[in-house]
Amino acid sequence: MTLPDTPLSPAGTDRTFQVDLRGLVDLLSHHLYSSPRVYLRELLQNAVDALTARHGLEPAAPADAFGIRLYANGSAVRVEDDGVGLTEADVHTFLATIGRSSKRAEKIAEQRGDFIGQFGIGLLSCFLVADEIHVLSRSARTPDAPAVEWRGRGDGSYTVRTLPASARSRPGTTVTLTPRADAGEWTRPAQVHALARHFGSLLRHPVTFDDGTGGPGVPVNPEPAPWARTYPTPGARSRALAAYGEEVFGFTPLDTIELDLPAVGLKGIACVLPEAVPAGRRHGHRVHVKGMLLSEQAEEILPEWAFFVRCVVDAESLRPTASRESLYEDDTLAAVRDALAERLRAWIARAAASDPDLLARFLQAHHLAVKSLAVHDDEILRMLLPWLPFETTDGHSTLDEFARTHRTVLVTSSVEEFRQVAAIASAAGLGVVNGGYTYDRQLVHRLPEIRPEVSVADLDPATLTAHLDPVDRETELAAAAYLALARDALAVFDCDVALRTFQPASAPALLVDSREARHERTRSQLAREQEGGLWGDILGSLRQEAPRAQLILNQRNPLVRTAVAIDEPELARTSAEALYGQAALLSRRPLRPAESSLINRSFLDLLAHALRKDS
Repeated sequence: MTLPDTPLSPAGTDRTFQVDLRGLVDLLSHHLYSSPRVYLRELLQNAVDALTARHGLEPAAPADAFGIRLYANGSAVRVEDDGVGLTEADVHTFLATIGRSSKRAEKIAEQRGDFIGQFGIGLLSCFLVADEIHVLSRSARTPDAPAVEWRGRGDGSYTVRTLPASARSRPGTTVTLTPRADAGEWTRPAQVHALARHFGSLLRHPVTFDDGTGGPGVPVNPEPAPWARTYPTPGARSRALAAYGEEVFGFTPLDTIELDLPAVGLKGIACVLPEAVPAGRRHGHRVHVKGMLLSEQAEEILPEWAFFVRCVVDAESLRPTASRESLYEDDTLAAVRDALAERLRAWIARAAASDPDLLARFLQAHHLAVKSLAVHDDEILRMLLPWLPFETTDGHSTLDEFARTHRTVLVTSSVEEFRQVAAIASAAGLGVVNGGYTYDRQLVHRLPEIRPEVSVADLDPATLTAHLDPVDRETELAAAAYLALARDALAVFDCDVALRTFQPASAPALLVDSREARHERTRSQLAREQEGGLWGDILGSLRQEAPRAQLILNQRNPLVRTAVAIDEPELARTSAEALYGQAALLSRRPLRPAESSLINRSFLDLLAHALRKDS
């Protein structure tokens, strides 16, 4: 197949991309910005950067000499600043070229760290709520500079014209938006004021709002950040920071931690949550950059283990992403995260050293967070491990309290194993810790590093059964026939049966069976079923002597004493199956289908026997 001739452009001819502005705005609204409300943040941000440049031109001017004024009356939104302004050349260069930033002009790029904006696309966000943007600006760089007017429309067209200097009496820029009919949610006066407070409450330049009703402008940011104010006493400062944290996050902090990293110009507070949160759940943090709110969900500012705090910070040197709604992951952010983590560790250390009541309340709520930290942080481990709560055979207890009465600490590998043995071990005087929860077993095994006089070992069935008292020879001989029938009935479960005496007497039987033992028996069973095949050969190569479960009957229990005296073989087998089923239920582990069937069958058989006896 041949292609038709197509006229070619001359070699080397440059072409210009044709930009569909409405399509670009739609892309920004769906994939870059989280909400149309960001238009006001972008306008404020441009105004703040213009004021920063103006102060660069006039460094002797007072800090509050130049400001920002917002107007909204329902039919228009206007942002006016006393910043550096634009010349006609600036307007053509920066307002008519998508993606170029005016901060690159006249060596301002060398001062990029002084500016919030980085990407030069902020003005496009205004098309999320308006079809036309009107800009009136006068440059402060030239005393007699004329005013310049720029009108941009959503279809991609724009006009520029020069006006007499009297069109704007002083340097600066005014941006006016005529809202679209469907944008009323974001451009009503009350909403504009709320957005200005939301984004700009910590800005360092004065910002006022006027709703067009004739009253005086309302300050948007009347006070500096709470950590930047002076207070008469340390107590007053602490209360003010806590009140600010409650205002921002909606909870009364357990405590507030001041954050101060001069190297990156970061200040703020971390508020300790008063209640526990699910493990691994990360909260968003409020991050301001040079006073402008960047994000309310900045998880990346703190390490994962710090889910017991929420923080609000204002930084100078953190780098925002293109949307300016999150932080760019770079070496600076990594260093800041490490430094803030160190501040949290230092707070925990101070509480441990000087405020035991605060430490107790903190650990009661957030012991899991501290355990996750202690696993990887030797300093926190040494400081707090003895005070962390664990589930033990003495109830919930700190390791320090537990080790005072148990010089040998035994730890289970799972929650179900602990529940199997807790009552028996406690009655036998054994000190057992539930190691089945996240981090617990690993941490308990490190206790001798802090308390050398204490030894720690994993609990195994032999350790427990060794502490159960044997019965006398006559009693064991009398029960031999019953035990033989019981072993035969439970052979299908690879379960041995023994008779012992132990406390509490209310427990008729104890099923000693670890998860590893059950897995090994399952593997052995599979190997037998697959004998001769490839899979059978693989399993056979791993074959070990399958460990057996053990049902230990309690001679102290009246029901057991009655059962071992049964002389009817079928009833004896049924009673042994019932005792096994009851012990399996008490272990709280998942039942196998055969065990569920045995429990149902033994119950019905015993019920039938009782009914026959009564009839």
